[in-house]
Amino acid sequence: MKQAGAPRGWRVNATAAACVACAVLVALAMPVHAWAQSDAVKELAAPAPIQLPLKPSVEFAKFPRYAGTLGKRQIVLRLGPKTDDPSGVHGEYQFADTGEVILIAGDRDNDTLEVEESNDGTHITGNWVGKFAADGSLAGDRMNVDDSDPQPFDLRPLAAGQTAPSPATAGASATAAKTGAQPVGGVSNLTTGE
Repeated sequence: MKQAGAPRGWRVNATAAACVACAVLVALAMPVHAWAQSDAVKELAAPAPIQLPLKPSVEFAKFPRYAGTLGKRQIVLRLGPKTDDPSGVHGEYQFADTGEVILIAGDRDNDTLEVEESNDGTHITGNWVGKFAADGSLAGDRMNVDDSDPQPFDLRPLAAGQTAPSPATAGASATAAKTGAQPVGGVSNLTTGE
């Protein structure tokens, strides 16, 4: 039976119209659901936020240690090779007086070291350029991101089992230097030779 007044090919029954309407609604709703799922997946896949202040990493505990000064402050540097980059190095250094930890990463080309540092694991806070000597020591300059305010660093390798200056020992040495006393066994209120 033909419907009067409806052009040929434009006739649609109620069931077909309902199916088309449902398909349109599903298509419109799907991207919203897909976006929500995508955001949830991204959140789950994102790395864990870095806990501040930074703490010494167990990953770097096995690396060779270097002790010495950065500017006028005592530090201990742990520096080792990256596993995914043959010329890459990474690690951390820690100030002996405060215990503050700073991450470093960059390149070593023969005896030249060029690394960047970060105090939060995300933002670059400085650059290091230095040279390794034949005895394994490392010396150079640490600069701000814009290469301003160069501070010299001078580090010596620590032998396995050799202790690095602890925050307490560094504090005692600083106190002794101010008072003119000589620390004995890390205690700064003792003086010798009086």
